[in-house]
Amino acid sequence: MEQVVWQALNEAAQQKVLQRNQLVADATLSPTVTNIIGQVRTEKDSALREFAKQFDKHELNDIVVNPSDLQAIELPDALVAAIDQAIDNIRRFHNAQTSAPIKVETQPGIVCELRSEPIESVGLYVPGGSAPLISTVLMLAVPAKIAGCKRIVLASPPPINPAILYAAKACAVSEIVQVGGAQAIAAMAYGTESVPKVDKIYGPGNRYVTEAKTQVSLDPQGASIDMPAGPSEVLVIADDQASEQFVAADLLSQAEHGEDSQAMLVCLSCAFADRVQDAVQQQLQQLPRAEIAAKALASSRIIVVEDISQAIAVSNRYAPEHLILQTESNQTVLAGIRNAGSVFVGPYSPESVGDYASGTNHVLPTYGFSKTVSSLSLADFQRRFTVQTLSKNGLMKIADSVMTLANAEGLNAHENAVAVRLKELS
Repeated sequence: MEQVVWQALNEAAQQKVLQRNQLVADATLSPTVTNIIGQVRTEKDSALREFAKQFDKHELNDIVVNPSDLQAIELPDALVAAIDQAIDNIRRFHNAQTSAPIKVETQPGIVCELRSEPIESVGLYVPGGSAPLISTVLMLAVPAKIAGCKRIVLASPPPINPAILYAAKACAVSEIVQVGGAQAIAAMAYGTESVPKVDKIYGPGNRYVTEAKTQVSLDPQGASIDMPAGPSEVLVIADDQASEQFVAADLLSQAEHGEDSQAMLVCLSCAFADRVQDAVQQQLQQLPRAEIAAKALASSRIIVVEDISQAIAVSNRYAPEHLILQTESNQTVLAGIRNAGSVFVGPYSPESVGDYASGTNHVLPTYGFSKTVSSLSLADFQRRFTVQTLSKNGLMKIADSVMTLANAEGLNAHENAVAVRLKELS
């Protein structure tokens, strides 16, 4: 990991230090994804089978998983118990987000409402290439079910891990399709012979998946998306009293996601930074995914700052997907945090708990989008609309204001829509 002293850098150098993994900005990414989407739109299932051979090294016969195949799944009891516990906690946290309709009489005779209805058809993308993300099934399907979505389509690369299939069954997913990558996003956005078109697509993924989500969301014939949820990233704020072993473990837990992931540490001294570097190297040797993590660490950094206030400022500027606080003044630091997807407070709150089973959602904005985009919640599986109901007296009391404003904007038909009613009332 590159190590820098923040105050020794000029503005341009500071900006460069906070840049994401260079793989994310690959110039060939957009045209490559555009081509994949185009092939899926024109060749449909045929393209999906060809991409499965090309990218997944898998001969894809049945694109849709047969429901009868789910009955034969057998998993270790410990894994079943872990999935069930995670479902319980995620369900409990997301059930608490249910809100009642709002109904307000803004003035006598004028009633305004805010109502929510589930999005009818949703597509859930679950990464499963280098690491089968069982937990993502839970993070997406549980709130979709609570929201009342009628059709829940799950896509994951072939061959789908049995634990992903079990989790999908446990969450009552409607349909499971064996399709991964950008081609899965295209299939759910536009539909094929086997994959139904959905209204909105959810879930994290690598840079190809994220680019595909962006492209289909910009096409009126495509599909809406939850957020830019791409390669994983973490930023740790630690003081000299923090455990370098804990910090190193947290950095590596994100670095092992993929070569395009990024792990950042903001700390208060070069001595602590050196201890973390040593701990990272020691722990890295023990990881089965050490090669992947090492490549991610090559684009990761340790930033040494003057004090906690500067650490908070650097974190807010970077706007991490995951933020971990390991200081002696965690609550003070937390009070200053403005931009983060999810925050983990204290030495015993590793990011791993949020990824799996604490109850919060692990689908989070990356690339600095946490400055404006929130973590996934129940509301993302619903659409909100307003209702207004006016009595005769209600319209008469607001008519002058509406007509005056419409006239000021030069929208005379708007003015007339009120005027003709006043004429009838008089």
